[in-house]
Amino acid sequence: MPAPDSNGTTGRRGVKRTRDQQQQQQQQQAATSSASASATGSSNGVHRQQPPQHSAATRSSSASTANKSKASSTSLKRIQKELTEITIDPPPNCSAGPKNDNLFEWVSTILGPQGSVYEGGVFFLDINFSTEYPFKPPKVTFKTRIYHCNINSQGVICLDILKDNWSPALTISKVLLSICSLLTDCNPADPLVGSIAAQYVQAREEHDKTARLWTKKYANCSVYPGS
Repeated sequence: MPAPDSNGTTGRRGVKRTRDQQQQQQQQQAATSSASASATGSSNGVHRQQPPQHSAATRSSSASTANKSKASSTSLKRIQKELTEITIDPPPNCSAGPKNDNLFEWVSTILGPQGSVYEGGVFFLDINFSTEYPFKPPKVTFKTRIYHCNINSQGVICLDILKDNWSPALTISKVLLSICSLLTDCNPADPLVGSIAAQYVQAREEHDKTARLWTKKYANCSVYPGS
């Protein structure tokens, strides 16, 4: 029986096996590429999910900024309204207005009430409004030194309407009137300076003498302290 030549069946089978191997290799490569693409797509999917998170944070920040801007606008309108009113009709012996161009920072003057130990004195006060005004009270402090059991050396005032009893219905004019009343009649039962309160109760003449001396010494200037 003659052996098959190179162009015979054996050659064709060898070619077929070679083609089958090539097809298997191509299929394996395709599968590998598909898996790689799937992994890349999954990874890209994770990165694509991040922008919405950043967008949500941005929206939250924008909303917060908008709320603050709205609160500031509400506060500013109220302050402007009060400035107009106090300019036209100021409380007796009081004046107030912006320190510079900032409507949130005011300076006030109070003349010592007649008949009190502070008579003849000119007292300067700082008034600072927050963007939450009038829902939060203004910060009011004395810049002029004063001998008073309800006002300490830093100018802090112990007055209920500047703390827990504050109401949005109150105005700076009403606050200044309350401070004037405090200068006329101090409240030793709720002191900020205990030693002065004790002196007021136990040695009234000595207290009044010291208060008048301080008024002459520190409250005799018509210029804002430090100017």
